[in-house]
Amino acid sequence: MAQESPKNSAAEIPVTINGQLEDSHEHSFNSDLKCSLPVGLGLSETKITSYGFDCAKEGVVEAGSFPSSSASPKSSVISPSPAAASRLAGQGCDLIIPTGGRAQQKSGPVVLADEVKNPAMEKLELVRKWSLNTYKCTRQIISEKLGRGSRTVDLELEAQIDILRDNKKKYENILRLAQTLSTQLFQMVHTQRQLGEAFADLSLKSLELHEEFGYNADTQKLLAKNGETLLGAINFFIASVNTLVNKTIEDTLLTVKQYESARIEYDAYRTDLEELNLGPRDANTLPKIEQSQQLFQVHKEKYDKMRNDVSIKLKFLEENKVKVLHNQLVLFHNAIAAYFAGNQKQLEQTLKQFHIKLKTPGADAPSWLEEQ
Repeated sequence: MAQESPKNSAAEIPVTINGQLEDSHEHSFNSDLKCSLPVGLGLSETKITSYGFDCAKEGVVEAGSFPSSSASPKSSVISPSPAAASRLAGQGCDLIIPTGGRAQQKSGPVVLADEVKNPAMEKLELVRKWSLNTYKCTRQIISEKLGRGSRTVDLELEAQIDILRDNKKKYENILRLAQTLSTQLFQMVHTQRQLGEAFADLSLKSLELHEEFGYNADTQKLLAKNGETLLGAINFFIASVNTLVNKTIEDTLLTVKQYESARIEYDAYRTDLEELNLGPRDANTLPKIEQSQQLFQVHKEKYDKMRNDVSIKLKFLEENKVKVLHNQLVLFHNAIAAYFAGNQKQLEQTLKQFHIKLKTPGADAPSWLEEQ
């Protein structure tokens, strides 16, 4: 007698003519499935992952009562399981479960937080822009010195700048000579004062030459006094010219340097734009040409602004220079003429005219009470 082959559970499930399970077998199948599940886990919470040969899709199947042939389809509310809710949350779905137990899906715009700016990246970008600008300007300077590159020249403005630089050198020479004259005059006045004191002492000790020593003492003291007055006028002249040369003119020349730097940048980006325009125009070069055009426009506006600033400062400087030098040259002439003419009254009048106050000897020294 042949041994009966083992049968699997699927072979033991009877099937009706319509291909549906009988009620009795369906009840036993559900009972066996419930017994095989862990305690507290319902069929509605069962997660079944199926894998096929031709599809790698992972799905969630919520098991419920199997519909029979006579049962009509019913709509029922199924509460989501924790596993299904966690999977939906991982996919970006936002569920709102109201008190009634019905799950609703909330849809709305997703707001992404702005990326935090990195200070190191910002510094790196600044260094990159500075390096690129320095390279372009250096290339422009070398090209101009070698005679290969073209430069923008404002003939009228360049002539005024050259005159200003030449005048500055000449004013510095006058200032240096005036300082030398002041130093020598100070030494002469100091020597005359000491000589007058020596004559006065001998006038008291030499009776036979009392009058002669006395006349010379008075003359040297008067010359020393007039020399101090002249020294005050010369020092006032030096201070005014020094302010004009080392502050006013120097400030204008600083603006001129900024203008020249802006001119070099303007020519560098102008040359870069001209080279791009001479090349082919395709999808790769058009964005570069547009970016170069924008940079060129920015530096052109900066160049025009600096040129306007230099023109205004040169105009104001010329007016201020004429006014200051006119007064100082009149002062210097009148003081020197009155001193060597021996006209003490005219010399003092010159100082009053220009509101010059002489410092009395020892005025800067503190008193013995202040020293204490």
